[in-house]
Amino acid sequence: MATSASWQPQEEGFKEICGLLEQQISSSSTADKSQIWQQLQHYSHFPDFNNYLAFILARADGKSVEIRQAAGLLLKNNLRTGYKSMAPENQQYIKSELLPCLGAADRHIRSTVGTIVSVVVQLGGILGWPELLQALVNCLDSNDVNHMEGAMDALSKICEDIPQVLDSDVAGLAERPINIFLPRFLKFFQSPHSSLRKLSLGSVNQYIMLMPTALYASMDQYLQGLFVLANDPATEVRKLVCAAFVQLIEVRPSFLEPHLNNIIEYMLQVNKDNTDEEVALEACEFWSAYFDAHLPPENLKEFLPRLIPVLLSNMAYADDDESLIDAEDDESLPDRDQDIKPRFHSSRLHGSDNLEEDDDDIVNIWNLRKCSAAALDVLSNVFGDDILPTLMPIIQAKLSASGDEAWKDREAAVLALGAIAEGCISGLYPHLSEIVVFLIPLLDDKFPLIRSISCWTLSRFSKYIVQNGHEQFEKVLMGLLRRILDTNKRVQEAACSAFATLEEEAAEELAPHLEIILQHLMCAFGKYQRRNLRIVYDAIGTLADAVGEALNQPVCLEILMPPLIAKWQQLPNSDKDLFPLLECFTSIAQALGSGFTQFAQPVFQRCIDIIRIQQSAKVDPTSAGVQYDKEFIVCSLDLLSGLVEGLGSGVESLVAQSNLKDLLLQCCLDDAYDVRQSAFALLGDLARVCPVHLHPRLSEFLDVAAKQLNTSKLKETLSVANNACWAIGELAVKVRQEVSPIVVAVISYLVPILLHSEELNNKSLVENSAITLGRLAWVCPELVSPHMEHFMQSWCIALSRIRDDIEKEDAFRGLCAMVKANPSGALSSLVFMCRAIASWHEIRSEELHNEVCQVLHGYKQMLRNGAWDQCMSALEPPVKDRLSKYQV
Repeated sequence: MATSASWQPQEEGFKEICGLLEQQISSSSTADKSQIWQQLQHYSHFPDFNNYLAFILARADGKSVEIRQAAGLLLKNNLRTGYKSMAPENQQYIKSELLPCLGAADRHIRSTVGTIVSVVVQLGGILGWPELLQALVNCLDSNDVNHMEGAMDALSKICEDIPQVLDSDVAGLAERPINIFLPRFLKFFQSPHSSLRKLSLGSVNQYIMLMPTALYASMDQYLQGLFVLANDPATEVRKLVCAAFVQLIEVRPSFLEPHLNNIIEYMLQVNKDNTDEEVALEACEFWSAYFDAHLPPENLKEFLPRLIPVLLSNMAYADDDESLIDAEDDESLPDRDQDIKPRFHSSRLHGSDNLEEDDDDIVNIWNLRKCSAAALDVLSNVFGDDILPTLMPIIQAKLSASGDEAWKDREAAVLALGAIAEGCISGLYPHLSEIVVFLIPLLDDKFPLIRSISCWTLSRFSKYIVQNGHEQFEKVLMGLLRRILDTNKRVQEAACSAFATLEEEAAEELAPHLEIILQHLMCAFGKYQRRNLRIVYDAIGTLADAVGEALNQPVCLEILMPPLIAKWQQLPNSDKDLFPLLECFTSIAQALGSGFTQFAQPVFQRCIDIIRIQQSAKVDPTSAGVQYDKEFIVCSLDLLSGLVEGLGSGVESLVAQSNLKDLLLQCCLDDAYDVRQSAFALLGDLARVCPVHLHPRLSEFLDVAAKQLNTSKLKETLSVANNACWAIGELAVKVRQEVSPIVVAVISYLVPILLHSEELNNKSLVENSAITLGRLAWVCPELVSPHMEHFMQSWCIALSRIRDDIEKEDAFRGLCAMVKANPSGALSSLVFMCRAIASWHEIRSEELHNEVCQVLHGYKQMLRNGAWDQCMSALEPPVKDRLSKYQV
C-alpha cells in the first residue's frame, strides 16, 4: 500500500506532544492534569495533530508502550468526533500507519490499533478503506501469531460494534465480507493459541442474532466447534461457549433440539462446578432462556432432582461477594455519590395501564447467586408444586444448620423460599403459617444479611399475611418496622422495600396502626443517609396511597408533616434530592384531599417556581443559574396534578393568582415526551376543577392536544397521546360547544386508533379514545353524527370493554345524542351497539337509563318485518338477558 510520503513529523512537535502525553499518564507528575488536557485540546486544532498521534503510536519505538498507547487512545477519541471533517490526505496517512501495526510485537499496541480500526470502519465504512479487508485476510493467513491475533482483535471489535458491516454487499467484492472471514474464524476454533480461540468464537457469537446466510449454512460446523471448545482449558473460551448456547436457545432453538440432552447435561455440570463463577453464571442463564424459548418443559423434568440442589448451592453468598463487605453497622457512614443509583420518575398516566415497577431486586449487581434464584423462580412458575418434594428437604436441612459458619446456607434457604413464593404457592399454602412463624424471628438474626433476606421473603408472602388474621399480620408489621430502624443500610433498604410491598397489599388494614408506622418512618427519615432516604419517601408515599383519607388526622399530620416540610425548605430548587420528595408530596396531597389545604400554598408556589426556572434554564442556563433537567418539570407538574386532585375546586384561588396556564401551555409544546405527558395530565385535571382559568388560552390548548393524536410517531408517544386524548374529553364536557373548532379533526384522529386497537395494544389509549369520542358526540352531536358509520362498530367494541363509571356514562350520552341526530348511522352496527349497552352492570343515572331505553325502543319500532328479531337472534344469551332490563 502506498504511504503518504509527503507528511513528516517535525522533531519539535513530536517531542512536545510526547512530553505532554508522558505527563498525562504519569501518576507521579505534579503537573496540573486539566492544564495538560487543555494543551492537548489546543493542539488538536492543528490539522496534522492526529498524524503525529498516529506516528507516535506506530513508529515511536524509542518511547514507552504506555505513551504510544496514550497517543492511540487520544487518536481514537479525536477520530470519533472529527474523522469525517478531516482532510482526505490526513485520513489516508493515518490508515497507512495503522495497517502495518496490526501485527505489532506488543499486545497492547495491537489492541489499541484494533480499536482505532473499528472506529474508522464505523465512520467510513468498508468501501472507505479498500485495502483493509485484504490486509486482514493476509494477517489471518500468515501463520505469524502476532499478525493473526492483531487482525482477529480488530475483527472482533468490528463484529461487536458494527456486525452488519461485514454482512452487507460491498461494491467490487464478489461476496459479502462475512463469507470470507467466517471459515477462517471457524478454523481458529482449533488454534493452539487460546487468544485466537477466544477472539474467533466471540466474533462468531456476535452473528447469532443476525444469522447471516453464511452462518446458517455452516451451523453444523459451528456446533461441532462449540462441542469441542466446551471443555477448553481457557475460562474465557468456556464462558463464550455457554453464552453461545444461551443465545442460540433464545434465537434458534431448533438448531439445538437434536443435541438438547447433551447441552443440558453440560450446562448442569458447569453450574455444579462453580470454581469459576463467571462461567457458571453464563451457564445459569440457560435455564431461564430455555423456558423463554417455549421449549417443552418435559425435556428438563428428568434433570430437576440434580438441577435444584445445584441452584440452591449456588444461591449461597460467594466469599468475595461485595455484599459481605456491607455486612456491618454502617448507618452513620455518609453515602458516596456512586452508591446512589440514578432514579427515573415515571410521568403521570391516565387510564388502566399503570404498570407496577418490579422492586424485587434488592441489590443491583447481577451474579451467580441472583441468577440461580431467578432460575429457581422460573422453575417454580413452570413446574409449580412438582419441585417441592426435591426442594423442601434441602431447604429444611439448610434452615436447621446451626452454628455461625452455616449462616450463608440458612440465608440461601430463606432466599429460596422467597424465590418460589409465587410459583409454588398452592403447595406451600398449608404450611404458610409455620413458614411465617419461622421467618419472623429471623428478622432479629445476628447476621445482617439474614435479616435483610427475611424482610424480602416475608414481603413475597404479603397477600397471605394480610389475609391470615391480625396476629401474624401485626407481628410481621412490627418486625419490619423494627428493621426499618436497623443499624445496617442494607437491612434498612430491604425492610423499607418489603414494608412498601406489605402496604400495597394491606391498604386500609393499616389505618389502625398509622401512628406507630409514622413514628417509625419519621424516625428513619431522621437517621437515614441519602440513598435510603429515597426509599423512606417511597414507603411514605405508598402508605398515603394505601390508607387515603385515614391519614387526614391531626395526630398523624403532626408526626408526618413537620420533618417533610423542614426537608422541603432545606433543599434548593436545583437539588435532585427534591425528586423523591416531590413524588412523596404528590401521594400525600392526593390522600389528604382538602386536609392538605394548610400546606398547599408554599408547595404550589414552589412547583411554579421550579417550572419557571427550568424553562429559562433550557434557553440560557447561565442566566438561570442552574443546569436544565427536565425531570424537575415532570415531577413539579405531577405534584401540581396531585394538588388539583386532592384539593379539587379548593385549588382555584392558587391557580387564579399564578401564571400556570402560560407555563403549562409551554410544557404542552415541549419536545420531550415525558414533559408533554405530565403536562396533558395536569391539563385534564385542571379542566375538571377550574376550566375558567384555562379559558384565555383554550383554543391553543385544544390545538396542541389534538396534534398529539395526529402523529406518525404514535407508537413511540402512546402515553402522551393517551393523556392529551383524555384532556380533550375533560375540556369538552366543561366548555361544551367551544370545542367545536377541533371536533371533526379529533374524530378523524381517534377513528384510526379504534380501528387499529389490536396493533396498538394499549388498553388505556383505546379506552380514552372511545370515551373522548363519546364526549365530543355528546356536546356536538351535529358535527359527529354524520360520520357515524365509519366508527360505530369499533367504537362500540371499545365501549363494551370499559368498566362502569362516570366517564362511560358521558360516552353513552354521546351515543344517545348521535342516534337521535342520525338514527340510520348505527343501523349496520346495531348488534355491536346492543353488546355495548349490555356491558353495563347498572347505569346509575336514571336519566341516562331512560335515554338508552328510548334508543332501543326507537330501533325496535324502526325495524319491521322481523328485522329486529333477526338482530336479537345474533346476540349471545347473556347479552339478551342483560338487555331485558331496558324492556325490549
